[in-house]
Amino acid sequence: MSASVLYDTPGPKATVRNRLYAVVGALAIVALLVISVVRLSDKGHLAPEMWDIFNYAGIRQNIADAVLATLKAFGLAAVGSLILGVLLAVGRLSDHKPVRWLATAFIELFRSIPLLITIYAIWVGFLTDYSMWALALGLSVYNGCVQAEVLRAGINSVPRGQGEAAYALGMRKTQVMVGVLIPQAVRAMLPTIISQLVVTLKDTSLGFIILYPELLQTARLIASNTQVNGQYPYVSTIVVIGAIYVGMCLLLSALATWIEKRGRRTRSGIKTAVPTGSGNTADLPG
Repeated sequence: MSASVLYDTPGPKATVRNRLYAVVGALAIVALLVISVVRLSDKGHLAPEMWDIFNYAGIRQNIADAVLATLKAFGLAAVGSLILGVLLAVGRLSDHKPVRWLATAFIELFRSIPLLITIYAIWVGFLTDYSMWALALGLSVYNGCVQAEVLRAGINSVPRGQGEAAYALGMRKTQVMVGVLIPQAVRAMLPTIISQLVVTLKDTSLGFIILYPELLQTARLIASNTQVNGQYPYVSTIVVIGAIYVGMCLLLSALATWIEKRGRRTRSGIKTAVPTGSGNTADLPG
């Protein structure tokens, strides 16, 4: 009987028991879902009229504007967090103690403060009239600190001989970091970097606290200002807006997978140059 690293392989009785638990658990989840759907249906939340509101041109336009506003904030935050992450990662690896301490203190501070408080403080203290920039800056600061730790781990994972060989060629530390270490770190940590960007995209929903018209804020306004059969369409609005969030995150993840596969093909698809000369294969050595 083989053993796993984490646990012993279950025997016949344990296997049957685990399968029974899985079936019972699945049935319990299905039962809860059925009960929820039935209760929502009895209260009229799943009535066709609740979904017809999305056929109105005004509501569709509001959702389209909210998607655009969300993508704007995400684009600014993604670029800002990556730039800040590179600067902080280089600072944490600096040979100068004051720079290293300052970068470490900045990372530890803003990783410890809840993101919602950071966004709200930036909005109230500095950018009251510019909610989009307040949201983007707050997301950039927090996610930049996380990206810095990801990049630092990637740089430390590069074999030491890479840097030593670069120094032996006479390259300065900046050239070694920019031309040798960071590209390899980004390639190694790309899945984690993209995963954090997905988190950044979802965190744009925190813009509702500063009244930025992103998807969540727009969903709240639609659901609270539209009445159907004497009820507010919270359930249908949540389902539609949630599906949009899921779709955007899946597209971003698919883009990351494509970039990773393309990079893998680039590394493995290097062709060896054929020596030029007489063009006769008999002239080649061996």
